[in-house]
Amino acid sequence: MFHMLGIAPLKSIYQSRCWFKAHLFKIFDLARYMQSRKYRLKGDKYKTLLFLKSWELTMNKLKTAIFAATMMTAATGMTAEVSGNVALGTEYFFRGVDQSGGEALSGGFDVNFDNGFYVGTWASSIDFSNGPELDYYFGYGGSFTEEVSYDIGYLFYGYPGDTSNDFEELYGSVSFGSATVGFNFSDDYFASTGETTYLYVDYGFDLGENLSLGLHYGTIDADDSVAYDAVFEDAIDDYSITLSTELAGVGVDFSFIDSSGSGALDADAEFAVTFSKSL
Repeated sequence: MFHMLGIAPLKSIYQSRCWFKAHLFKIFDLARYMQSRKYRLKGDKYKTLLFLKSWELTMNKLKTAIFAATMMTAATGMTAEVSGNVALGTEYFFRGVDQSGGEALSGGFDVNFDNGFYVGTWASSIDFSNGPELDYYFGYGGSFTEEVSYDIGYLFYGYPGDTSNDFEELYGSVSFGSATVGFNFSDDYFASTGETTYLYVDYGFDLGENLSLGLHYGTIDADDSVAYDAVFEDAIDDYSITLSTELAGVGVDFSFIDSSGSGALDADAEFAVTFSKSL
C-alpha cells in the first residue's frame, strides 16, 4: 500500500501528523494552564478535571479522524489543508440558549480538500450531559459567481456523557458578498424533541483596519411543539451583534446576545467575550 501511495503522499501524511501532534499539545498546554491557575467552570469545582479528561479522549478520536483523512487524501491524489482552532469564552450560547452556564473552552480541526469537500470536528465544554459536546460534520462548498457562493452539508451533535441528547442536521446556505442566508433541518432535534427547522441571516462588514462587526438573526420552528416546549419551554428567535478584532495574533470577539425567550436558559441581553487562536 505504501509503495502505491508514493513518496510525495507519504510526506504529506507525515507532515499532517506532525502538524496535528504539535497543535494538539498546544491545546493540552492551555487546558493544563487553566487547571493550574485553579480555573473552575461555574457550579462544580470538579467540572474542569472531568472536562479535561473528556477533552483528552476527544482529541484522541480527532487524531484518528485526521490521520484517516490524510490517508484518504494520499490514496486519491487530492491535496488538502488541515487547520485547527481553540477558544476560551465567558459564555457559550447556541441559538439563544445557554449551554455552558459560564466559561467554555472549545476547539476543533478541519480538513479542506481542493475540490470543495471538507470534513471537521469541534468540541466544547458544557454544563450538562456529564461530558463535552462533540460535533462531527462534512460538506461541500462552491460558488455560482464571484459574489455568490454556497455551502451544504451534514452535522452530527454528540454528547458522549448522555447519548440520548444526540441529534443530526442537514444544513445549507447561500452567501451574497457579506451576507449569508441559511437553514438547518433536523428530523429529530436535541433530546428527541421532534422535527425542527432553523433559519438564519448573517451580515458582516469592516469598520476599519483589524476591526469588523457581525450581525446575526435566527429563528427555529418546531413541528412537535409539545415535545419541544417540554425541554426548551418555547421556540425562540435569537439575535447577536459581535465586534471582532485581533490582538497579538489572538482573535477577540465582544458579543451582545439576546433572544425572544423568557426561559431560564434563554439569552436575555447577555454580554460575552471570546478569545480564539487559529492553529
